[in-house]
Parts: sequence; structure tokens; C-alpha cells
Amino acid sequence: MSVFKAAAIQMRSGADPEKNVVDFERMVREAASNGARYLQTPEMTNAIVRDKEARAATFRPVETDLIARTAARLAAELGIHIHIGSNAIAVGDGKLANRALFYDASGNLAATYDKIHMFDVDLDNGESWRESAAYAPGTETVIVELPEAKFGLAVCYDLRFPQLFRAQALAGAEVLTVPAAFTRQTGEAHWHVLLRARAIENGAWVIAAAQGGVHEDGRETYGYSLIVDPWGRVVADIGSAEPGIIYADIDTAASAAARKKIPNLKNARDFSVRLAGGNAGLRAAS
Repeated sequence: MSVFKAAAIQMRSGADPEKNVVDFERMVREAASNGARYLQTPEMTNAIVRDKEARAATFRPVETDLIARTAARLAAELGIHIHIGSNAIAVGDGKLANRALFYDASGNLAATYDKIHMFDVDLDNGESWRESAAYAPGTETVIVELPEAKFGLAVCYDLRFPQLFRAQALAGAEVLTVPAAFTRQTGEAHWHVLLRARAIENGAWVIAAAQGGVHEDGRETYGYSLIVDPWGRVVADIGSAEPGIIYADIDTAASAAARKKIPNLKNARDFSVRLAGGNAGLRAAS
């Protein structure tokens, strides 16, 4: 069991990584100076670019990505864990990965995670998104084990798939991470309740750094970065779409205590679904 200070950095990334990295480094240094041991940034930290041709000109492989290189340098210099919520990373054949990058306190790339669930939706305000048209989905969830805690990695739309977080909790994750660039419409409706639900269901801390505000490419993101404790209480909420940093002391003993009080991870049972009056059934699991 351990206690450490975590920071969630809320950004409003523009279309130019060279400009975004200036804000990124300034906020990382501020969080580290305030005692944060683990720092999380939002989805699409390196840039938010909707135009297809502009994306092709902007995004690079991880080895030459500006935010990635800066994160590795700062993690080693400051002796902190830096979790880039995600960057758009070129992976060949004209495709990108929506990839989380987790640097340990020595500056090593301890883990990567490619977002599994693609945001392919049509909203009732006219917004339409087809993430799968540009991004290659991941196929496996990832847990990072550090001296401070075990962290489960996810990105944004993954939040709506509780089975992902249940699998991470069953594998021992005490901290679930949901860096995001939620739309304003979906964020207003579901952001807080879904994050609290994932914490309650799994007896885990949830840390969610967000993008917020109107971006250069015209999209609007919700903001409201949150940190939620294993009992579902919001312990830090930035409270707006403005860039900034929130902090919380993460006590992994609180996760163990919540799971002891409500042992649903242990009590879960496999089951099937039978359609009444028929022979056909559906497969399901706990």
C-alpha cells in the first residue's frame, strides 16, 4: 500500500505540436513543483487536427514525436511518472494509432496502449465522428505496475465499455485512467456519472485528464477533469473547460478497503442469457 500525489492536466491542444509542447512542459513542471509523482495529460495531447491532409502532415512515429520525446526527458529530469493520455502516432499505411504513452520516473517508456474502442457516432446536434476512418484500433488492454500502484490504461470512448475496466480491476489495477477529449454534448450528459460508476463498480481510483474548450480545428471539448476515489466520491474537479491542473493524494489502501466492503469482484459469477419461450441464447459473462 502507498500514498502518492497525482495530477491531472487539462489542456486545449491546438493543431501545432510545437505550440502544444510549450504548454505541456510548463504544466508538467508546475505539477512536479507541487509534489505530483504521477502526471496524466488528456487524449490527443500532441495536437487536435480534424482535416485528413493536415493530420498526415502533422503526426509522426513515436520515435520522432515531439511530445513523446519531451515527456521522456522531463520524466527523467524530474523523477516523476508522466502518462501521456494519448498522442496521435503514425503507424504506417496511412493509419494512426490513438496511443497512450507511459513514462516511468527514469524516463523509460514503460508501456503503451492503443485505444480499443473507436468513436464512430452521429450525435443529435449534427456532429458526426468516424474515428475508425483514420485510426487503427488496439486489441489488448494494458496494466502498468509501479511501486506506487497498478494503473489500468484506457482512452476516452473506452469509458463506455465497463467490461474493459472490470478486466483491469480483476487483474489488480487500483487506479483506472481515462484521459479524454469528450465532446461538450456527451460530456454534459454522461462524463461525471460514468467516471463515478467505473470507480464504484471496481473499487478503484479513477483519474481522467481532459481536453476542454473550443479548439483550432473547430471542435469543442467538455473539460471537467476529474479524480474520483474508490467509493465514488469526486475528490478533485477542475470545474470548467479552462486549462489547468488538479491534484489528489492517491491512497491505494482506499481501493482495498472499498473492495472489502463491497466484494463484488469476488462475488461475480459467469452466466448465460436465455430468451424466454425460445431455444436461442446469448453468451454473457461476469
